[in-house]
Amino acid sequence: MAKSKKKIRKSGILMPVFSLPSNYGIGSFSKEAYEFVDFLESAGQSYWQILPLGPTSYGDSPYQSFSTFAGNPYFIDIEALIEEKLLTKKEADAMDFGKNDERIDYEKIYKSRFKLLKKAYDRSGLTDGFKGTPLIDMDSYKTFEKENSEWLDDYALFMALKDSHGGCSWNLWEEDIRLRKPEALKKAGEKYCEEVKFYKFLQYLFFTQWKKLKDYANSKNVDIIGDIPIYVAFDSADTWASPELFQLDEENMPIAVAGCPPDAFSATGQLWGNPLYKWEHHKKTGFKWWVRRIAGCYKLYDVIRIDHFRGFDEYYSIPFGNPTAEKGQWEKGPGYELFKTVKQELGNLRIIAEDLGYLTPSVIALVKKTGYPGMKILQFAFDSREESDYLPHNYEKNSIVYTGTHDNETTRAWYNTIPRKDRAYARKYTNIRNPKNATWDFIRLAFGSVSNTAIIPIQDYLDLGTEARINIPSTLGNNWVWRMKKDALSEELASKINELVQIYKR
Repeated sequence: MAKSKKKIRKSGILMPVFSLPSNYGIGSFSKEAYEFVDFLESAGQSYWQILPLGPTSYGDSPYQSFSTFAGNPYFIDIEALIEEKLLTKKEADAMDFGKNDERIDYEKIYKSRFKLLKKAYDRSGLTDGFKGTPLIDMDSYKTFEKENSEWLDDYALFMALKDSHGGCSWNLWEEDIRLRKPEALKKAGEKYCEEVKFYKFLQYLFFTQWKKLKDYANSKNVDIIGDIPIYVAFDSADTWASPELFQLDEENMPIAVAGCPPDAFSATGQLWGNPLYKWEHHKKTGFKWWVRRIAGCYKLYDVIRIDHFRGFDEYYSIPFGNPTAEKGQWEKGPGYELFKTVKQELGNLRIIAEDLGYLTPSVIALVKKTGYPGMKILQFAFDSREESDYLPHNYEKNSIVYTGTHDNETTRAWYNTIPRKDRAYARKYTNIRNPKNATWDFIRLAFGSVSNTAIIPIQDYLDLGTEARINIPSTLGNNWVWRMKKDALSEELASKINELVQIYKR
């Protein structure tokens, strides 16, 4: 009997963890997450793609995190803590997480979550002078603390210090602690001992719960695609603890910052403000920090999508203090040498290159040399003025096709608002007969393409409009807040998706 071929054509769903329904204001690692995995299995899906899991800062963006290694405490399942007697249901129900089940109120989440989690910490057994039986596995906790000390110690102290300074950015702290003078660090560690342990406790809960959920997904033959931003935030434990990795001056202030130049979408470009890497230093260390960062990602995910892949070939450098991204210049990145080192150190990893936007020949060559699949977005395909590389007849098998991403409109809203000529072209290309069913025609187009993998945002399967958009790039406020309704998923929808899986052999 001939051996069956390993399935190459696959599909998955893009669904941020925060967008899951739950009882406490934001999606988390709760029973609803497990139910979503069950839905993925019944729909014949191979992947669950999520957005970065790091603790978010001002603006609530998962791409601006307090740490590239830490997890977001908002995702800790409150109901699990109730079951473990770290909290009571009465305590949880007394908190105000926001009244709207379809939008996240981050201000209320921030004010309520940490109060609640502090109560759990007080009962954990970790506090000084605790009397009684610890409610967490102390051996497991100590192992976690030891295995993650390389980033955990700095992160926990950073967060404790940030709280003690009213939340202000670390560059506004007093000089001795800002510049990490050993004596100042020692005193701070002693002074904020309990606060440091609290933040370590939160990370223990996060990683313990996430591993349980990921193991459950893997047991259902669902792999997790995680997202890694190319840059770290300036106001992060990463920058504060390792200033030598970044283009900073003697006072640890940025010399230049990241962004994108002006284009058709933004007349002044995009000023992200992230510190830029000191690539010569990284090269001298054998890219040690990057190897550690990517290795950390593979504890969390099965596949990683590297955001803004172009930045490894060339990155846009904007002088620090400039009000816009108009005056910047392109600088050379590490190129293939970084990924060659990662492969030597960590082996063959499943990586997706986010290669969207204007691509130079050298970026295209870099993606090809790594062998990583790039991304194809159907919403970018239908410009009636020119033929686009995003039209399915131009795809290659080693690619990931999306109807849209977290930065795009939902397909329903996009199709209804694009220029008339573009819509007419899309209608002819996709053979759309009934505009009311257009979203599913685009989903079918993605599934039928030669791309080895098709990823569809959950909003498109639910055929939702602009109210379900996740993010509008370069804007602050009203992003990252959409949540799926509790009764949105059905056996009928899973069956409809599974039918496409069977038809297109995914």
